[in-house]
Formats: sequence, structure tokens, C-alpha cells
Amino acid sequence: MPLNAVLIWSYFYPEESLLFGKRWMYKEDPELSEGAIRYTKVTSLISLIVIALIFLISIVIYVIEKLM
Repeated sequence: MPLNAVLIWSYFYPEESLLFGKRWMYKEDPELSEGAIRYTKVTSLISLIVIALIFLISIVIYVIEKLM
């Protein structure tokens, strides 16, 4: 679940997540490209969907095995 929280944060605040832990390297905030921001949002969304599907599939398999 902490991974989901990080991915949601990364989706809604892509600039902050891209600069997390790297701000000390710059005197001023760097200007991020639209492509980098879009890539961060898309990968966060896809990762959230894949994690949710894996979680749901594992629950369904567990329930099916218990019923048999």
C-alpha cells in the first residue's frame, strides 16, 4: 500500500516527484519538459492499474481455491 501512495503522489505532483532528492543539485528549480511530466503521469497510472489487477487476481484465485 505505501507504493500505491507514492504512485498517487507521483501522478498528482509529477514535478515534485521528479525532483525528490535532487533539489540540492540545483540553485534554482529546473524547468521540466512536458514530455517528462507526461511520462511520469502515464507510468504512475499504468503502475497503479497493474498493481490493482495483480491484487484483485490474487484475491480471486485465493477465493476460488478456498471454495474448491
